[in-house]
Amino acid sequence: MPLTTQTMSDQQYASLRKIIYDRSGIWFADSKKYLLESRLGDRLNELEIEDYDQYIVFLTMGPYREDEFQVMFSKITINETSFFRNQPQLDVFEKNVLPGVIEARRDRKMLRIWSAACSSGQEPYTLAMMVRRTLGIRAMDWSVEIVGTDISDRVLKIAKTALYPKSAIGNMSFDILSKYFDHEGDEYKIKPDIRDMVHFDKVNLKDRLATGRHGKFDVIFCRNVMIYFDDDMRKQCLDIFSKQLADDGTLFIGHSETIINRDLFTPRAEPQSFAYVKSQREFGRVA
Repeated sequence: MPLTTQTMSDQQYASLRKIIYDRSGIWFADSKKYLLESRLGDRLNELEIEDYDQYIVFLTMGPYREDEFQVMFSKITINETSFFRNQPQLDVFEKNVLPGVIEARRDRKMLRIWSAACSSGQEPYTLAMMVRRTLGIRAMDWSVEIVGTDISDRVLKIAKTALYPKSAIGNMSFDILSKYFDHEGDEYKIKPDIRDMVHFDKVNLKDRLATGRHGKFDVIFCRNVMIYFDDDMRKQCLDIFSKQLADDGTLFIGHSETIINRDLFTPRAEPQSFAYVKSQREFGRVA
């Protein structure tokens, strides 16, 4: 019998989803057992493991458990990302938020942005292009640091190469391609002046210590990530973002996400921006 036909019992599912939640904060609801089973079935075949009980032992007690968690994580998550994703939201960042931050930081000329759960790097590089475009000739006088973080070693490796296939470029305009990319064979590489603004680090949003090691940020992007978390993990993320965001900073979240609890954040006025600032209550508490 092919190993991929092995079914996952409710107990095995409970054990696996707890491991995933404890390590990453991602929560699989009771109705999602079929999803986990379908995505891990082939992995049992690859490892020549007979059932999920053996796989759980391999994942938690074996000498390759950390490596295996990374493999498993890549199979159960969808790293959907692209350059200039959700352009209307990015327009709010470039036209409304960014000029205000630059004006507020004009004396010290330092700008810091966090792209949380950045996947293979398209988002932080996009933000770097927009900052470069906005600063123009002033860029040489500014210190700009954009930190892209993710839990996955695989996607961070791609991000650090700054090299993307033609399929990742999509319908990007010739103007953007010529300004910010070098054409290398069948691929496109981010130009050095943009790469120098961005660096990457492996950070698990469930790890409070790791999320705090990069200091305060003027802008935080965390888009289409919290939809995979339960309420407790969402609250933890928002608490982390509140601590790491400057008092006059802006948090951008995904279009399918919302912040109901207004103790920490309140929405900006721009429609469809999915952008939040610290609430007056939180600002007063921090101050």
